[in-house]
Amino acid sequence: MAMRNHSAVSEFILLGLSADSQIQALLFVLFLVIYLLTIMGNLMMLVVIKADSHLHTPMYFFLGQLSFLDLCHSSVTVPKLLENLLSEKKTISVEGCLVQVFFIFATGGTESCLLAVMAYDRYAAISSPLLYGQIMNTRLCVGLVWASWVLAFLDALINILVALDLDFCESQNIHHFSCELPSLYPLSCSDVSASFTALLCSSLVHFFGNFLLIFCSYVRIISTILSISSTTGRNKAFSTCSSHLTAVIFFYGSGLLRYLMPNSGSTQELIFSLQYSVITPMLNPLIYSLKNKEVKAAVRRMLRKCF
Repeated sequence: MAMRNHSAVSEFILLGLSADSQIQALLFVLFLVIYLLTIMGNLMMLVVIKADSHLHTPMYFFLGQLSFLDLCHSSVTVPKLLENLLSEKKTISVEGCLVQVFFIFATGGTESCLLAVMAYDRYAAISSPLLYGQIMNTRLCVGLVWASWVLAFLDALINILVALDLDFCESQNIHHFSCELPSLYPLSCSDVSASFTALLCSSLVHFFGNFLLIFCSYVRIISTILSISSTTGRNKAFSTCSSHLTAVIFFYGSGLLRYLMPNSGSTQELIFSLQYSVITPMLNPLIYSLKNKEVKAAVRRMLRKCF
């Protein structure tokens, strides 16, 4: 992505999380461990779901896609974060920054769509258990995943094409550990209204639209669960969607708060960004494995075969 020739700035400085070298060393170790756990946890989920025939169902098909997305989403920001924690010159080119913005949008947007798809999947499983296999057939599942990727990449492409018109001059400091579109607006010496409007519209249509779908699905799920007469049946039905609901709270809670906050480089802003881009991809495999009997049983079966 080439910037205009009259942009005076060729690179940005990511100020990151701390200027103290000792704290940076500790943070490097911390985030390296988190990233390694993210890779191992999500790869484990992918391998277990692929290898165990008991998990070849729509729910676990979507869960495998979520694990792949978490690998991608984390890998967009964490390697650069680790590099900058060890480097004195914490720079990123303007082109590299916009590429990072694009892939944060694309992977985060796809995950947003996928979480909405998974909410509908849980609604179909709880409200129509006998017809679940027919409703969530292979063709529909694959189509929903492809639609999630296509919609998110189109959203990212629109935002980045508008952002290409931004000119950057003089100020280079980004008070963040990664490139996010709101962080670039204070650095622009051109009118940011078009880019801001595109970002606002995509946030309303894409993220809030998906959140509304999730909310409606859970209203129907709760209504269905409350209509079940036995306590055991209600608990079993709720347990099938509790992991997904936890993942939704982590992702949307931090993501929406980050993009709704005014850009200031505050500690809260950095914490919310770390939550959805670094911490949540590590936690999702734990959420789905620790709270899911079928996944734990599949892991035990795989370990028995290996050892």
